[in-house]
Amino acid sequence: MSGRLVLAVDGGNSKTDVAVVSEDGRVLAEARAGAFAPQRDGVAAAVDVVTAAVAALTGGTRFDQVSACLAGADLPEEEAALAREFAARGLSAEVVVRNDTFALLRAGASAPWGVAVVCGAGINAVGVSPGGAVARFPALGRISGDWGGGLDLGEEVLWHAVRAEDGRGAPTVLAELVTAHFGTGSVTEVVLALHTGGMDDGRLHELAPGVFAAAGAGDAVATSLVRRQAEEVALMAEVCLRRLGLLGTPAEVVLGGGLLTARDPLLTSLLEGEFALRMPLAVPVVAEEPPVLGAALLGLDRLGASEAAGARLRGHYRHSPLPDPPSAAQAVS
Repeated sequence: MSGRLVLAVDGGNSKTDVAVVSEDGRVLAEARAGAFAPQRDGVAAAVDVVTAAVAALTGGTRFDQVSACLAGADLPEEEAALAREFAARGLSAEVVVRNDTFALLRAGASAPWGVAVVCGAGINAVGVSPGGAVARFPALGRISGDWGGGLDLGEEVLWHAVRAEDGRGAPTVLAELVTAHFGTGSVTEVVLALHTGGMDDGRLHELAPGVFAAAGAGDAVATSLVRRQAEEVALMAEVCLRRLGLLGTPAEVVLGGGLLTARDPLLTSLLEGEFALRMPLAVPVVAEEPPVLGAALLGLDRLGASEAAGARLRGHYRHSPLPDPPSAAQAVS
């Protein structure tokens, strides 16, 4: 490999994509590896996922830039810890680690600025102004004020289902959804399995598809959950735009993650209404290319690569076969 090289990394909760990109925008090698989960597995083990994939691709090549956009890099100190671990592996003297929302924004927006909202297993957003100012959230779940994504939807399904079953709540088909999905005789059995450790609570995200199906069929409780999800997505985008002083400016809002790229008709309609009400000048853009493109573009930006290089890189991902778009059911980032 000759010329300056970027190692682009998109580390997500379900998979990790890596790409070796030349300064002129050519993709020289690509690979997909397992989940990047530093908060579950530890920083070193998470970075091992990347270095193993890179070693299989390049056999020890040293890069001019590592541009890594990663799930679990939610706080500045987490970004710094991950950057130190990448640097310690000797991949490059220059390592830049960002949260994975930055990759979504750079890949989906037509310019290097705008807002991105990801809603898959969880929810997060970032905004970048034309001058480079950044608006972002801690994205630590409910303790930092977040709600949305497959896990939160699954928890809400169970909450409404158990109350429908015992009479405290409104009747809803979500009770039948829970028992049918987990093969139990009652919702209470699922609750007890979670309580005693017989079931991993992470499995609740599997209920997300049923929410959209039930809402599409007219179930009032399910519809309220889909409406709440639309409100949360729009609210995060609105707040980013307001913080950056962009509410009065036409700006792209890139929507990514399994729940949003699935283009569920009801969720899409509700989002259109929320955008019109909260930020009428915003332009929603559903992500089409993979976020690793954004990580690579950010790396090329730091190298000072030409616009033609960026266009070539975009062309590669636009014309390469991509996996089928995820359904709302998958609810993964």
